[in-house]
Amino acid sequence: MPDLFTLPLAGLSPTAVALLELTPVTLAVIAYWHRAMTLSWDERRVPAWRQICFGSGIFLILAVLFSPWGYLAEELVIAHMVEHLILADIAALLLVLGLTRSVLQPVLAIPFFNRLQFLASPLVAYPLWAINLFVWHIPALYEAAYGGALIHGVEHGSFILFGTLMWMPVFGPLPVPSWFGPGAKIIYTVMVRFTAGILGNILMWTQFPIYDNYAEGQIKWGLSAVADQSIAGVIMMVEGTFLIMGVLAWTYFESADRSMRKQELIDLALAEGAEVDERRVERAVRSGHDDLLEKRILAGEFGGR
Repeated sequence: MPDLFTLPLAGLSPTAVALLELTPVTLAVIAYWHRAMTLSWDERRVPAWRQICFGSGIFLILAVLFSPWGYLAEELVIAHMVEHLILADIAALLLVLGLTRSVLQPVLAIPFFNRLQFLASPLVAYPLWAINLFVWHIPALYEAAYGGALIHGVEHGSFILFGTLMWMPVFGPLPVPSWFGPGAKIIYTVMVRFTAGILGNILMWTQFPIYDNYAEGQIKWGLSAVADQSIAGVIMMVEGTFLIMGVLAWTYFESADRSMRKQELIDLALAEGAEVDERRVERAVRSGHDDLLEKRILAGEFGGR
């Protein structure tokens, strides 16, 4: 009996395979911008920079999955690693930056998905991401997820899914524990990069081929198997270094900006005599609805003058 993991996608034509992979991305784009337009009509506009982030994340996913890079990823571990880093780190981060609580509201209104919010907790998202990362780099699974195999699509989908979950506690609009403040976010981000660094070091320093599927491509490009996987590990380490620097800088400035904005709204509420709970202000600032809350305070919706 043939191995389902190594079969191409049910023997479908290349066009059918492309449509099958493109469908969820297309649905995500349609749903996101339909929701963004609906919110703009309701004067709860999704900030332009968030829409650009979401669009950029979608663009990177399409660029990786539907460009000649996919062929190169079948020839070198280096290219395959770059593919994974773009999907699991950069594209996933951009997707999360594009989200607000209001954007997710129709999804969270569905009881099943609402109950899944616990997956965005840092104590859940981090281990799930780490397990997913290392499981897919077990040689047997890594080599099974090769070329047009069905499991290759599952691998890509899981990298995007768990990468999104991993970034959600730091940048996402879903609730996080009260203890998960700016300091905890920094520790969390360092732990994520340290975990990825373990895999990067394994690839960098192992002096025998870990994956055997790339022999033909390595000969074509004039690289030894050890050099190919070592460079892939170096790329992983370098990407992680630059990414963590950017994330830490973002976290610092975002925290400072949110603190200032929160205090502005609290002072405004006091000046207007409005009865607004501090936690409500915190939620509004975190979800990007601080401008709407400001308008409601000034309109006297919470009492006061």
